[in-house]
This record gives sequence, structure tokens and C-alpha cells, in this order.
Amino acid sequence: MSKVNSRGAKISLVTGHMAGMIDQPALPIWVGILISGFAFEPAQAGGLATLFLAGVVTSSVALSPFFHRLPGRWMPALGFGVSALSFYAMIGSNDFAPLAAGHFVAGFATGLALSFTHGTMGRTSNPHRIFAMGGVMLGIFAVLFLGGAPTLIAKFGSPTIFKIFAAVMGVACVSAALLFPSVSANEDVVEDSAGFTKPVWFAITGIMLMALVQAMIFSFLERMGADRGLAPEQIQGVLVVMGLIAITPTLLAAFLEKKISPIAVGIGGALAQGLIAITISCSTGFLPYAAAVAFPFAMLFTHTFIFGHLARIEPTGRAVAATPAMIMSGSAIAPLLGGVLVQTVGYPALGIAALALDLLALGLYASSRQSAHALRTVGQPSPAS
Repeated sequence: MSKVNSRGAKISLVTGHMAGMIDQPALPIWVGILISGFAFEPAQAGGLATLFLAGVVTSSVALSPFFHRLPGRWMPALGFGVSALSFYAMIGSNDFAPLAAGHFVAGFATGLALSFTHGTMGRTSNPHRIFAMGGVMLGIFAVLFLGGAPTLIAKFGSPTIFKIFAAVMGVACVSAALLFPSVSANEDVVEDSAGFTKPVWFAITGIMLMALVQAMIFSFLERMGADRGLAPEQIQGVLVVMGLIAITPTLLAAFLEKKISPIAVGIGGALAQGLIAITISCSTGFLPYAAAVAFPFAMLFTHTFIFGHLARIEPTGRAVAATPAMIMSGSAIAPLLGGVLVQTVGYPALGIAALALDLLALGLYASSRQSAHALRTVGQPSPAS
């Protein structure tokens, strides 16, 4: 069995993070192929992707509280294996019902694997650094996927998207089966059956709000530019540069780990995200719209620091095991919320709502710091009710 801080364990954890977060780079192509290649209506195509995300969130919410009690050594291999089989089974199907079932099962299994991957990352000697490494790997994969998947799909047909997903999950399954670490008895923390403290809940809610803003703006970014008369090559250029820049924040966060306070990063990141969001959504020209290239930076940079922070203040690993639920609940809610705002008020409403949510997140991060200080002063952490 692989030790939690060994090189093999790190390879498995980083690979699991990359595979489990596959929806982040794949979602635009995924939904687009379901519409153009499988002839689904936009609502149906979006519904299939939402079913996958709902499966991830359901699994993470249900299982992450028990992360420190379940046999985590084999859970990721099981989850990624079932996900790979589910995607493979969808290759020959064109009907909505079997694809809907397959998407939910694949999402639930992926959420199982990803929750245990993130929970185990939190038990390593440096959760901040290993999460940053996973972010860099995901960024590299995103560039390769966005550059190569459309070509492969055009050449071999629409079901190729499911073959790619099955292959990625299969690689993660093999990696987990061979290398996934087991936390040995002398490395394990004392089991804690108490609830999360207030600082933990404040930090979790803050990152959930930032994830909601991220998904809400990103979901309508292409339409925002098109409806304002920007040329397709201008919009595509912004998206390409955004993808390239998205590799850098987690890498930078790894180098700055000891130099900046996580809560200071959270406060600054939330404010920056809100200001960029309102600049994009309220703009009429290309240059303000092009500020979108920096939009993912705030979330990715902040989340790396908050992940490490949560791993330190909640050592059982349960909080970081819920990372898929924190991130993907926003991905599931944002398109509907954003659509209602755009349809009833217009694009500026996205920016106003984003700034309001980010200011709330900023306040939660500040409250997390104050609460943690109060608990240290008292010396008796009490779970939040």
C-alpha cells in the first residue's frame, strides 16, 4: 500500500483530481455535442450535463461526512471504475432515458472517487501544495482536451466524447488501484464525530458562493459577447487566452503558500472576482469584455489557499472531502439562476448579483478569521449548530 506522502500516492491523487474535475474544461464541448451530434434540444442537453453534476453533488454530500470512517483505500478505484463503465455503456445509445441514467450514475461514481481523493489530499503533509499540483494538471488537461477533442469527435463521430471520458476515468481507476494511498494508523488523526466549527462553515460557504459566481458568469460569457456584437474571432480569442491563463493561478499559489494568509487571499479573491464580473457584464466594448481572461484566476488562486486552510482547521478530512459538492453545486445552480436574471433584467444583472455574492463571501472569510481567533482565545472549539 502506498504511503500518503509518497511519490506514487501524489501521482494518483493528482490524476484523480484531474479526472474527477473533468466537467470543468469539458462542459461547453459536452453540451454542444449533445445538441449538434445527438440532436437533443438545448434543455435536454443541459439536463444531461446537470444530471452528471447532480450525481457528483449527491455523492459528495452523502459520503463526505463519513470520509474518516470508510475504507478510503479502494473507494476511488471503485468510483472511477464505475464511471468509466457508465460512460462506455453510453457509447451505443442515442435515447434520452438511458443517457440520463448513465450520466447520473457516472456522476455519482465520480463524486465518490473525487470526494475520497480530495479528503486524502487533506491528510497529506502539505494539502495546499498537492491541491495546487492537481490544479496545474487539470489546466494542462484542459488545454489538450479543448485542442484535441473537437478534432477527434469530428473524425470519429459524436460518441467519441463518451470514449474520451471513459478512457480518462479508466486511467484514473488504474492509477488509484495501483497507487492510491492508505493513511496508516500512526498517520491518522483522532476520529472526530463532532460537527464542523463556525470557521469551517464560513470558509466552506465562502468558496461555494465564489464557485456559483464563477459558473454563472462563465455560462453566459460567450452569449454576452455575441449579443453585444463582438466578432466570433474576438470571443474565441478571449476564451483561448482564458484557458491558457487558467494554468497559472494554482502554480503561483503553490509558490506563495507561506507568503500570504489564506483568509487574506479569500478576501482579496472574492473582491477581485466581483469587480471583474461586473466589468464584463456591464461592458459594451471589447476591452472591458476582454477582462474575462483574468476571471478564472481569482477563483482558482483563492480555492487553492482555502483548500489548504480547511485541511488545517478541520483535520479529519471531511471538509475537503466535500470539495466536489462545494464546486459543482454552483455549476448546477448557476445556469438556471443566470438565465432567470438575464431573461428578466439583462446581462448587467449578472454582474450586480455576482458582486453581491462575492461581498457576502468576503464577509464570510473575514468572519472565519474572527471566529477562529475567538475559538483559539477560549481554547474550547465548539461545533456550529
